[in-house]
Amino acid sequence: MRKLCSFYPVGKIARCFLYSRSPLFLQLSYELGLPASGFMDLIEKIRRLPTQPGVYLYKNAEGEIIYVGKAKNLRSRVRSYLLEASQANAKTGSLMREAVDVDYILVANEHEALALENNLIKQRKPRFNILLRDDKTYPYVKLTLADRYPKVFVTRRLRKDGSAYYGPYFPGNLAYRVVELIHRSFLLPSCKIDLTRYHQRACLQYYIHRCLGPCVQELTTPELYAQAVRDAQLFLEGRQMELERSLTARMIAAAEAQQFEAAARLRDQLSTVHQLQEKQRIATVEQSDDADVFGYHFEDGALAVNLFHMRGGKIVDRREFFWEDFPELIEAIAPAESSAAEELDGPFETAEGSVSGNGSFNPGHVFSALLKQLYIDQHYVPRSILVPVDFADRPSLADLLSERIDRRVEVAVPQRGEKRSLVDLAGQNAKQSYIQRFRVLEPSRKAIQESLADALMLQELPTRIECFDISHIQGAETVASMVVWEDGKMNKSQYRKFKMMTVIGVDDFASMREVVTRRYRRLKDEDKHLPSLILIDGGLGQLHAAAEALEALGFTSQPLASIAKKEEVIYLYGNEDEPVVLDRRSPVLHLVQMIRDESHRFAIGYHRQRRAMRDRDSELLNIPGVGQLTRQRLLTHFGSLRDIQQASADSLAAVVSRKTAESIWRHFHEQQLTN
Repeated sequence: MRKLCSFYPVGKIARCFLYSRSPLFLQLSYELGLPASGFMDLIEKIRRLPTQPGVYLYKNAEGEIIYVGKAKNLRSRVRSYLLEASQANAKTGSLMREAVDVDYILVANEHEALALENNLIKQRKPRFNILLRDDKTYPYVKLTLADRYPKVFVTRRLRKDGSAYYGPYFPGNLAYRVVELIHRSFLLPSCKIDLTRYHQRACLQYYIHRCLGPCVQELTTPELYAQAVRDAQLFLEGRQMELERSLTARMIAAAEAQQFEAAARLRDQLSTVHQLQEKQRIATVEQSDDADVFGYHFEDGALAVNLFHMRGGKIVDRREFFWEDFPELIEAIAPAESSAAEELDGPFETAEGSVSGNGSFNPGHVFSALLKQLYIDQHYVPRSILVPVDFADRPSLADLLSERIDRRVEVAVPQRGEKRSLVDLAGQNAKQSYIQRFRVLEPSRKAIQESLADALMLQELPTRIECFDISHIQGAETVASMVVWEDGKMNKSQYRKFKMMTVIGVDDFASMREVVTRRYRRLKDEDKHLPSLILIDGGLGQLHAAAEALEALGFTSQPLASIAKKEEVIYLYGNEDEPVVLDRRSPVLHLVQMIRDESHRFAIGYHRQRRAMRDRDSELLNIPGVGQLTRQRLLTHFGSLRDIQQASADSLAAVVSRKTAESIWRHFHEQQLTN
């Protein structure tokens, strides 16, 4: 079979498929696990593909896109899958066994094909593509210019919503420092308060002079607020000279008009701009040294990649990527993509030695996919991207990135010297990342705290987490629990139980609102610190209920998150449309799950206790002559329902009347008397 296929081009094979009894056709369709008619349709469609550049999309029987690729020549690339499927021993066949249809999109050149392929992979997440999996994304500063009164936020996802985005910021907490500076200097808020209407009173941020107060009528004017927004824009865009001139002119005008408070505020802003300008002059001396450096380690079907971000000649942060299902991806796509690898001279050189492209791990294919997903849509790309291996579309990718940011970008494979040493260093760190990830070494407490702070966008390392859960069964005995994680372990002495006081019936949202209000009103009255993070067991409804309670108490900047039980995704209040999806092996996810499960366990325990008391109470109340006061006297005297059951009629008569005592005794001994 394989010999026959190797002698026949796809076009000739397709012609022989016109004969339904062709042994070649029947054998190949059988090996690929496809119906003869379906495979025939796919072959005919591939024969008619154009020879222009474009993107092709393989689909399965359900119409789902399972693989996306780009090609200079669509027909040549796509038909190579059939040749490889017939020659390779069930490798590309794993993709072709599922593929029943292929679509394509024509583009003008290879650059457009690169960009379109990247967008489709990110949108559709095809199963057979190498997808970017990363626990860390770097923050941007978002200025909501489309709003009536724009606000400033830290976000990790770019959207086409009319807002202006600035960043990314390295390290991640720099974005928070920038937003804090904007609050302090330009008085723009980042709260969740609805500014499309006016409110009765301003929040605490206005009174501590970190907001202009657009939520209350006449505290500010649209003109004054718009000027603050323009100043913040100039600051974020790095146009300090223009901002300095504007602030100086307005400060002089305010002083001449004897508006000394306004002049003093403008003077302070001017001082801040001067300080930042001096720092920026020092940083820009070595701006040409900005680079991203990659290294990797592959072992036993799992891959770890490290990325070093170098800014101003210094390593400012490290990023990690992991994949576990590489055997399936290699089996699916390596042979078909090996034709791209063959355009290069010789085998790929890796930290583990030479690796061939045919049927085994192909690092060039990995870095081709990884770099496209990382950089094509980014606002900022460093001048140099250093990778450990070469790949076919490296020059095209470098040209595309250069066009997009209007500056020359170098994607290089250093062979010697200082740059090669940096790549080797990234490779060594990737090996350590692999060991810690896949050989199950316990990370340190500080490492987990840092990862948690980064994943949930906390400004400081979390030292105390309070988690709430609501529990009820069939609407009865709704209770709540609060558990505390503190300094790396659960602090059981700080656990709290709550019985609903104001909520009637089943209403998880109202119950959560009541419990959070009661807990943090007490902390506010006692002037105690709030926790580093408040965690809610539940989805968006419970999260928003807790947020409403906190805002009613005046806590508008308290970190708040929830974890959904089924999806195991984390919703961060203020960024609900960007849920944090952590890898199932992530220590951060394990920590959050452990705290959530402990809260659930504690709530269930308290609920069972309340239910037992309810059952006990209801049994006594079912006895003729026993009411609430009698039940209470009996429980106070005997201590438990079991002791009441075992008491004699005379003992019971010492607490209640003789008639009632005999009724109680007969109720519990009726079965014995019958026997």
